[in-house]
Amino acid sequence: MSCLLSGLREQPVEVTAVVSVSDDGGSSGRLRKDFDIAPPGDIRNCLLALSSQEPIWARLLDYRFEESELEGHSVGNLLITALTRLNGDFDSAIREMNRLLRVKGRVLPANGEKLTLIAYHPDGTKSTGEEQIVRSGKPIDRVESRPRVEEPADDVASAIEQADVLVFGPGSLFTSVIPPLLIEGIRKRVVESNALKIYVANVMTQAGETDDMGLAEHLDSLEKHAGKCFIQHVLAHDGTFSEEMLERYSRIGSQPVIYKGDLVGRGVRVTTSDFVDHEATSAHHRADLTGRLIGELALTRTGFIL
Repeated sequence: MSCLLSGLREQPVEVTAVVSVSDDGGSSGRLRKDFDIAPPGDIRNCLLALSSQEPIWARLLDYRFEESELEGHSVGNLLITALTRLNGDFDSAIREMNRLLRVKGRVLPANGEKLTLIAYHPDGTKSTGEEQIVRSGKPIDRVESRPRVEEPADDVASAIEQADVLVFGPGSLFTSVIPPLLIEGIRKRVVESNALKIYVANVMTQAGETDDMGLAEHLDSLEKHAGKCFIQHVLAHDGTFSEEMLERYSRIGSQPVIYKGDLVGRGVRVTTSDFVDHEATSAHHRADLTGRLIGELALTRTGFIL
């Protein structure tokens, strides 16, 4: 999501990022447990992607300690934790971070309290928590969150209601993209919205989470949790990869997610392109291309481009 946001930052559109808060691993997981707060890591990355502050801020907040009790923690995660203590709650701390980093747009948590994900597998078993879900290596039938949350914060609700375009992905399908839809007020507003709804498909499957899933199965899972087929436009990679990248991802059990005509007949428009940033060491989306295409779709939707 942070990659997409860095591309949208350069577009003439107003962006609100609604970020999942269910991570329970790494630095975020430790802070979540030790301080009983929502995990800050994913939100930190999104804040930095839209920040208008000097580049040194990104380097500072991304700095990760390698020794002593702070080993593994980033300065940004610690700052959000401290602001949560000062302000009294996670929601207001993130809104304060938006101001401090002069964010272009807004970055908002889908929920101000920590959530725990539960994945149900086809064999009748279940896994609790993001780390355990991925470690299980089992196909996922559906996910739920605990505690159940009925309504998002007012600014999250109004952002969805006023949006001209709603974008889902890229990101971990079951543990990042789908979780906001587990909040009933978000799900209901998304389904009822007249906005253009776009799914930015991942370019690779995620080992332990979406193994062997094709593009249609990714979309099926997303829409299953919304309770309705609602995606109107899909951005999908055309399958271009370097041999070195394919070999490296194959070693960890990940395979390309490319469009093979498997969405024909669903009433979904598909745009394919070479979305992979071939200069990056990982299979990330090209921020500039992805942001530009979504920006153009948004401007067309609002009548600025005919």
